[in-house]
Order: sequence, then C-alpha cells, then structure tokens
Amino acid sequence: MTKHEMVSCERCGARIECRANTYSRCQCNAVQLSAKEVEYIAEKYEGCLCASCLNALKSEHQLLAELN
Repeated sequence: MTKHEMVSCERCGARIECRANTYSRCQCNAVQLSAKEVEYIAEKYEGCLCASCLNALKSEHQLLAELN
C-alpha cells in the first residue's frame, strides 16, 4: 500500500508517487534547480513533474538563457 499520492506528471503523463510531505525523499528532490529555473517551470506548469521532465525543462531553460 502506497503512503503517498499517485499522480500523473503534468508534462508527460508518467505516473509518479508525490511525496510533497516528505520532500527529501521525493523523486523531484534529485533535480537541483536554480531560482530562475524554478520560475521558468512555474510559468508553464502548476502540478507535479517527474524528475525526467524537470531535467528536460532545466536543460531547455539553460539553452534559452545561452541564446539570449
């Protein structure tokens, strides 16, 4: 039995276990984001995102920052 809520990644639809109440053990905690990256992602998404999508969006933000 799962202690945490199962949700779909807002970007890709993958099923992930949301551990917002135990953030230090949540899969998204593995992705280190700067304040600017968090702001960029928050402009596009409101819900949970899987670590894979967070990494992709981090790379996307970094690429856009290099182009500007």
